[in-house]
Amino acid sequence: SSVCEKIMEKLGQNEIDHHQRQVAILSQDSFYKVLTPEQKAKALKGQFNFDHPDAFDNELIMETLRQILQGETVQIPVYDFVTHSRKEEFVTVYPADVVLFEGILMFYSQEIRDLFQMKLFVDTDPDTRLSRRVLRDINERGRELEQVLSQYITFVKPAFEEFCLPTKKYADLIIPKGADNLVAINLIVQHIQDILNGGQTKRQNGFLNGHSTPRQRRTSESSSRPH
Repeated sequence: SSVCEKIMEKLGQNEIDHHQRQVAILSQDSFYKVLTPEQKAKALKGQFNFDHPDAFDNELIMETLRQILQGETVQIPVYDFVTHSRKEEFVTVYPADVVLFEGILMFYSQEIRDLFQMKLFVDTDPDTRLSRRVLRDINERGRELEQVLSQYITFVKPAFEEFCLPTKKYADLIIPKGADNLVAINLIVQHIQDILNGGQTKRQNGFLNGHSTPRQRRTSESSSRPH
């Protein structure tokens, strides 16, 4: 997510109205499954594994990606990480020339993996991943340090090693040091700018017809930063 935000910032897309953006960002974290009451009770105690592939609604991810490839406007769920539930509201994502879809397990399913034109794996130091997680969960999600560390040791680290890290082999590009790797990010930004310039030329020549024209699949980012 940090790399995607940096890319959007350098492209100036973060300052553009959502309706007019040429680059859109989606997060796998938006697609957590709706938990049963028993699962939610475990989650509130830090005893539910959110880093397992089964925690995500892959059918909804596939449906959303197919709609995006058809150039359709999509409704993205909003997940509440404090209550571990989907909110009633949705985020609208409008057709774009480039879509960045980030998440730690985006390459785990071959069916999903094969939809992306470019696959990036963000490789971050383990100590950095842990420290970021601790600060995020305490400051943004109201959790206690003991619960954060217990969940990390019990679920996050083992799931990362079993499910996330092996997908590194599917990446077209590996980005060490995450958002601090400005050389890699600048190269990706230049690549996206080339795509956008081509897209602008096509629109001017009448090859793209608003929302009815299928968009080409572009870029995905997977991250070694655990949930």
